[in-house]
Amino acid sequence: MKASYGTLKDDITNILKKPFDRHRQENHETFWALKDVTFDVNPGEIFGVVGKNGSGKSTLLKILSRIVDPTAGTVKMNGRVASLLEVGTGFHPELTGRENIFFNGSMIGMSRQEIRKRFKEIVEFSEVEKFLDTPVKFYSSGMYVRLAFSVAAHLEPEILLLDEVLAVGDAAFQKKSLNKIVSTMESGCTVLMVSHGAENLLKLCKSGILLSNGKVKSMGPIDKVLLDYTGMRPLQLDPHSTKLQEVEIHYSHVKKSDRLTTNSAFEAEVEFSLKEPLPNCLINFFAEDSAGRFALHNRQDFKQFGKKGRYKIVMKLPRLSLRPGGYSTWFRFVAKKKYGEYALDSDRVVIQVDGKQELQSIVDIPAEWHSEALAKPEPHAKR
Repeated sequence: MKASYGTLKDDITNILKKPFDRHRQENHETFWALKDVTFDVNPGEIFGVVGKNGSGKSTLLKILSRIVDPTAGTVKMNGRVASLLEVGTGFHPELTGRENIFFNGSMIGMSRQEIRKRFKEIVEFSEVEKFLDTPVKFYSSGMYVRLAFSVAAHLEPEILLLDEVLAVGDAAFQKKSLNKIVSTMESGCTVLMVSHGAENLLKLCKSGILLSNGKVKSMGPIDKVLLDYTGMRPLQLDPHSTKLQEVEIHYSHVKKSDRLTTNSAFEAEVEFSLKEPLPNCLINFFAEDSAGRFALHNRQDFKQFGKKGRYKIVMKLPRLSLRPGGYSTWFRFVAKKKYGEYALDSDRVVIQVDGKQELQSIVDIPAEWHSEALAKPEPHAKR
């Protein structure tokens, strides 16, 4: 540790600040980033953490990652911990992608032999092979997070901590990351996941916690926690209890021209089979941008599925109205039954909308504009 030496500038600054120290001490107020937060997570569970910005979510994960020591209380974790908290955490900017894989792996206690064994998988998953020997300070935020997530997920941790990792990257990588989190959980890994995306939390988590001003506002089943957080009751997508068992979706298909633009007409279709009649079914079509935001949602009530059999649904838009970029599209079947709403999603199809990025909004809504010259106001008569 280096000794600290003051300068003349520091001495003058301290002299000038001294009269205000007493006032500062009188107005001193202790701020608790987290207080009285207690919860248990079972082995192999994916646990969601939600809350507004500043509620204490990231502080919680930093304490669990042993980056920050708690002022009071204890944290008990059994197993090897890997974390992906924010862009830059766990990577040295001057090291290359290759070097950071070994550096990050050794940080969570893995031997070089274990890292070499999974090195190829990590690189292929991250999609940064061409830049593997480039210092990561030159990576884009998307490349950085792809490599960091790949390292964290492939080095076989027993506990994985993720902070908004699914908010970065294109739709295809987000889907791949979701699948990897599921397979990681199935291998016995425990996952704590901070996310503002209700869709991802519903798909992955059974339970969660809602933080507000550093305190627990709600805890329990994830649908209840999200209801307390957003004020809206989300669809229940637990495949073991609320999956729509009557429907088998064969595939979803998007018909598109050679060059899909904002002004293009758009058509999507899905074929499905019913094992038994489904007289009341709401069919939704979604398009989600690379940040996980709903860019398009259209739905239709269908009453005519009173017989089992095979059906096809076609959804047509005269104008796509989406700004240029990549979008993940899918259908969702929803049926209301005695004990609530049951849902089933189709596979996702990624579309690319071409054109100039001229709009700030996600949706380009056509409007009529006109202008006219106004007559000059008559001057007031003098009295």
